[in-house]
Amino acid sequence: MNGAGKGPLHEMTVTGPTEFWNDSCSQAELSSAIEYGATGGTSNPTIVGQVLKKEFERWKPKIIEFAERNPVATEDDIAWKTMEEITVNAAKLLRPIFDKNGGRNGRLSIQTNTKYYRDARALAEQALYFNTLYPNNNIKLPATRAGIEAIEELSYRGVSVNATVSFTVPQAVAVAQAVERGMERREKEGMDVSSMSPVCTIMVGRLDDWLKVVAAKKGIITDPGYLEWAGVAVAKRAYRIYRERGYRTRILNAAYRNHFHWSEFIGGDMSMTIPYEWQRKFNASDIKAENRIDDPVDPKIISGLERKFPDFRRALDERGMDSGEFEHFGATRRTLLAFLESYADLVSVIRGVMIRDPDAGGE
Repeated sequence: MNGAGKGPLHEMTVTGPTEFWNDSCSQAELSSAIEYGATGGTSNPTIVGQVLKKEFERWKPKIIEFAERNPVATEDDIAWKTMEEITVNAAKLLRPIFDKNGGRNGRLSIQTNTKYYRDARALAEQALYFNTLYPNNNIKLPATRAGIEAIEELSYRGVSVNATVSFTVPQAVAVAQAVERGMERREKEGMDVSSMSPVCTIMVGRLDDWLKVVAAKKGIITDPGYLEWAGVAVAKRAYRIYRERGYRTRILNAAYRNHFHWSEFIGGDMSMTIPYEWQRKFNASDIKAENRIDDPVDPKIISGLERKFPDFRRALDERGMDSGEFEHFGATRRTLLAFLESYADLVSVIRGVMIRDPDAGGE
């Protein structure tokens, strides 16, 4: 990526409070994103698998080294060790930003094991371990009932969380309330919270994806353009609630499918985690970096979606779901499955390095 400092994406970061992160922990991509003004980065099983495949020749010797130094380690052990190493190395690129602004930005998110989405204790234990790996972290936990429980405890313990697998206003509010409870407990005991920087990810594009699946399955006909606005409507409502109530958690938008998922949030005191390719598209576009965060989604679109999609009503209404329903929401189930499948793919790559098929000439 060349031409740092040019384009509407960069203009957004220098003219207002809206920030963006690189939606990857690839060092090459993150370095380029920082030139454009990125102040953070992220990882999950899908992202780490992509990095490993793109940079395989770099990481293959490390995987072999990890395996040789730990002769009884399983494929899973080596997979997590590799994920940690990739993430820690990427976090170093963001450390100067982190130090410069007292921890508000410059963070690299690392995701807990998706298999623990029902186990608050396991999520919290792994998050506390991850918190020791590098200082400029956000620890990602799913916005399931167990995840919400773990988020409160971790916020009390001084961990900056990043709620993920989140698509709805009820989830976003539950996350913010859990963080507030944890931080208030911490403050009452005289412990510092000034360096904490919690965020709640709303996967705007994945809500759109889910409604399109529902429409296809049920034969629902609606204006196709409406289905590009569902995630935007949810994220804007969640942002407004956060601002009105003074929650200390910030909204972080993710899962890009169209330019609305960026342009409609410009001007908000929030972050966006944008994939490398979308960064290039946005910065090469003629879209103006204008404040749109307070522009409402067309009420006609809202009413059309609410009328035909009960899941959109549940996603938009703060009381549309309780925490026990979060993990059963369609977009949640699809995303959990996607993360689990990505993790299985990652382990398969690790397995191929550890065992090294003799027919491939690796012996």
